[in-house]
Amino acid sequence: MYNHQLETFICVADCGSFNKAADKLYISAPAVLKQVNELESHLSMQLLHRTKRGVSLTKAGTVIYDHAKQIMKFSDAAIKEARGAMDVQSKVLRIGSSMLNPPRVFFDLWDKIRDAFPEYRLQVIPFHDDSEHVLEELDTIGKKFDFIIAACNSKPWLARCNFLQLGYYRHCIAVSRSHPLASRSSVSREDLSGYTVMMTKEGYSEQVDGIRRALLEIPGIRIEDTNPFYDMEVFNRCNRTGAVLITLEHWKDVHPSLITIPVDWGTDEFDLPHGILYQKDPPEIIQDIIDEIEYML
Repeated sequence: MYNHQLETFICVADCGSFNKAADKLYISAPAVLKQVNELESHLSMQLLHRTKRGVSLTKAGTVIYDHAKQIMKFSDAAIKEARGAMDVQSKVLRIGSSMLNPPRVFFDLWDKIRDAFPEYRLQVIPFHDDSEHVLEELDTIGKKFDFIIAACNSKPWLARCNFLQLGYYRHCIAVSRSHPLASRSSVSREDLSGYTVMMTKEGYSEQVDGIRRALLEIPGIRIEDTNPFYDMEVFNRCNRTGAVLITLEHWKDVHPSLITIPVDWGTDEFDLPHGILYQKDPPEIIQDIIDEIEYML
């Protein structure tokens, strides 16, 4: 309900630095700066003094800071109250859906436990999972939707929500249909020698970091870092440049011009957990559903 830029502004003011705020919000420093600049432009006032030593609030910024904290508090209270009213009337469970995170697995699970919750029905809520907006979307778990099915061991994701693991997805490679490896039914690490390999930048996923170390043992492999969270542009770039993309078996149908090929990694340590994301400190009904699924599994 409130301008999301206010939350970024408050974080910058609390941290006294754009870089420290970026680390706390798990977004880039330029993205933080852009949001604050846009907020200042929208309000037609300077909110922060910028120096080489950091940032501090202007007089106008102090006023906005104090009121913004109250706005966020009232907004959260209003959403919670409205959510309670909506649940009483409609008994709806909202399932997030995107191209990279379809909700089919949750519906399959729901078919097995729905008798325990006869008054509830499911509603699919689309969300943006592009690299620029996905963390903002995750901040709305419990407000915009109740559950997301996703592959997840990302530190920024897990800092925002709870995670019930359902299983694992294997890491594969994706290549364009014209790529020399496209006709292979499977490949080894050594088969990637001589190619550029695209993967999530280091520090966001333990499993992907393990793949990186394994590939760097092979001569002739060049690593190209991607955004920490894949979006369609990552798949388009793979197709456009002829690079090899580290991907998941779950995403084999995301881009029609790419072929997904299994990789013999020699270990299952690189498999990525997948499961249900849901809000921290969930209401009773959400926790009851999670408990029911966990008991069934």
